[in-house]
Amino acid sequence: MLLAQRRFVSKGDIRRMLYADYPDTPAGDEAFEKTFERDKDDLRELGVVIEVGTMDKFFEDEVGYRIPPDESALPEIRFEADEAAVLGVAARAWEQAAFAKATTEALRKLAASGVEVDRSRLDVVAPRLRAEEPSFDVFWDATRKRRLVTFDYRRPGEPQPTRRRLHPYGVVRSSGRWYVVGHDLDRGEERVFRLSRVVGDARASGRAGAFEVPAGTDVRRIADTLAPTAPDVEAVLLVRQHAGVGLRRRATLVEDDVPGPDDRTRWDRVTLTAPESSLADEVLTYGASVMVEAPESLRDEVVDRLRRVVSR
Repeated sequence: MLLAQRRFVSKGDIRRMLYADYPDTPAGDEAFEKTFERDKDDLRELGVVIEVGTMDKFFEDEVGYRIPPDESALPEIRFEADEAAVLGVAARAWEQAAFAKATTEALRKLAASGVEVDRSRLDVVAPRLRAEEPSFDVFWDATRKRRLVTFDYRRPGEPQPTRRRLHPYGVVRSSGRWYVVGHDLDRGEERVFRLSRVVGDARASGRAGAFEVPAGTDVRRIADTLAPTAPDVEAVLLVRQHAGVGLRRRATLVEDDVPGPDDRTRWDRVTLTAPESSLADEVLTYGASVMVEAPESLRDEVVDRLRRVVSR
């Protein structure tokens, strides 16, 4: 928000635009101040320059904030082909519009107030994150605001979901799945929950800043320790000729020119070993150029995800 305007913005305006869910009470004021200072520190740790200046030359005690785009933009960077490929894969993960919601709302309010807005400056920071799980946004937002989340969770083998209450420390991706790590209030210990097993709507409640993440907490390490490791499977795939280079590179066996699901091109049979969930992610990126023959569980996972896309 600060990147996209040309003047200093007061703390009051910033609160109104980005922190409107903090109530106008002593407790809300305190929570806002803590969050505001933490967010500024986070930006500065990333190397973002936040200028502090007076809003009005006649009233020097009115302080405002802005981010000079020239000092936040990166110089021209050139990448080798393999580096660009890796960055392309990473960028493909950041496609969730929810992260831009607060910024979009702030820009709308600035424009309505008659402030000149230059949206092109936001090209400096344009993260987008894709997540299929409907509860992702709730957990992400509650993690940022330190709020309690209540949700129903179905564990494998259990016929009915159970109600859980969690102080979320962070949301991480592991083995192709999204997990939330936090303190389970009912179990009294750290737990990891897979977001795809959350049933119904997750609900954040209570005030912001309701808990603190213990010092030294490593969310990634906890997830790697407590989340189940995806087992490797031997997969048999039908791949169009001249496609699926990444799959072919890791193949243990390639049979050339085999019957395929259509005759628009020739097909090869590719056998490789990989974690099932991450392999499902990869197969889907090839669209109609790859079809799963085995195992049945991998085929069912791919088909299920495609059906969910169609249903939307």
